[in-house]
Amino acid sequence: MQKRKICQQHNILRLAAVLALAATSISARADGFGVQLAAGVADHDVKKGDLGIVWDPGLKWWEIGGYHFTVVGEAHAAYWAVREDHATHPDIWEFGLTPVLRFVRSSGWFRPYIEAGVGVRLLSHVRETQDRTFSSSFQFADMVGVGAQFGDHQNYQAGFRFQHLSNAGLEHPNPGINFSEIYVQYNF
Repeated sequence: MQKRKICQQHNILRLAAVLALAATSISARADGFGVQLAAGVADHDVKKGDLGIVWDPGLKWWEIGGYHFTVVGEAHAAYWAVREDHATHPDIWEFGLTPVLRFVRSSGWFRPYIEAGVGVRLLSHVRETQDRTFSSSFQFADMVGVGAQFGDHQNYQAGFRFQHLSNAGLEHPNPGINFSEIYVQYNF
């Protein structure tokens, strides 16, 4: 059991290093990138803080009534504060990647959008409490949201997301967890 925990921690550190290197290389050659800060809450008294690096390759397709589709890539490192009574691991780390599809207004100072994405996550611990355990560190993260880009150079974004994490039934138990998050982003 101890050996598995050490191996799991090494894998998490490796993933964090890969994400950091990917974010650095993306920012070096990207059409646009940003830094995203998010805060959220979930059932079972879990609070979440999230730091994201966002890459916008500047893709546009299917212009419809002044709106178009685009895709951005996001790399995330998040911290869960589990405040439920008898928390086994009150501090859980989450690392992952998500491609996000957006339908966004094409011009103007204020550009609203709707978004959806499905990505992958790796959790530092699988046990929240004695009664609540994720069966694996590997999880899928799907989300839907609304938001807006704004500013003279579209440097700012803010939005709301609903996010669900689970392993899609690959292993059991698969309790999943649902977060409601707000986020702000600065684009360089």
